[in-house]
Amino acid sequence: MEKNRDVIIALDFKDKADTLSFLDRFTEEKPYVKIGMELFYGEGPEIVREIKARGHHIFLDLKLHDIPMTVRKAMRNLARLGVDMTNVHAAGTIDMMKAALEGLAEGAAECGRPAAKLIAVTQLTSTSEERMQKELLIDASINDTIVKYAQNTKEAGLAGVVCSPLEAAMVKEACGREFLTVTPGIRYPGAGVQDQVRVTSPADAKEIGTDYIVVGRPITAAEDPVAAYRKVCADFLG
Repeated sequence: MEKNRDVIIALDFKDKADTLSFLDRFTEEKPYVKIGMELFYGEGPEIVREIKARGHHIFLDLKLHDIPMTVRKAMRNLARLGVDMTNVHAAGTIDMMKAALEGLAEGAAECGRPAAKLIAVTQLTSTSEERMQKELLIDASINDTIVKYAQNTKEAGLAGVVCSPLEAAMVKEACGREFLTVTPGIRYPGAGVQDQVRVTSPADAKEIGTDYIVVGRPITAAEDPVAAYRKVCADFLG
C-alpha cells in the first residue's frame, strides 16, 4: 500500500504567540506541523494540545535518547498528548526503541486513542561524514551507518526513520517500500542551507520517493508563508 506523501511545516518559533500568529495565516488549510524542542520546552505540553485542538496533525520531534525504561515512561506520557508522530534516536539501541514503542502503546491504550507513529533519527542532516567519523568515531560511511540504523529501527518494530532525502532511496531498498522516510533538509536551489548539510529540493525529494518532507525556513521565513507552503506542496505532491 502506497503511503501518503505529505508536507510537514517545522514550527521553529520561540513561543506560543509567534506560533499561533503564524498558524492563523492558514485560513483554508490545516497543515501537518512539527513541534520541536524549542517550542515544546518553552511552552510545555499545552502548546501541543492547543494546536491539536485547532485540527492540525502533529509530529512531536523530541528525539528521545536515554535508557530503555526512562524512554518507555516518557513515551507513555507523550502518548497522552494525542500526537500523530513522534521520534527517538536510533543510536539509543534496539532495546530502547522497543521500549519506546511499548510506552506509546501503553499510553495510547490508557487514553483510548490510536498510538502515534514512532520513527527514529538516523543521523542529523547537520552531520557530515567527516564530523561523524572524526568527532563521533564512527568508522563506517555515513550511508552505511544510516542504513544500519534504519535496519535496527525496523527490527525494533518502528514505522520508519528520519533521514535526509539523499538517503531515502537506500533506506527504502534496505527496509522495504512500506518503511517510512521522513526527511528534513529541504531547500530550494540558491537558498541558504543554514545549519543543514545534506539537502535537496521538494521536487527532488518527490523523485527520490520519500514519504514526508519537513520544511521550516523556506516556509516560515517566507514573505508569504501560505503561498510558500502551497508551492512546496505543489512541487512535492504534484
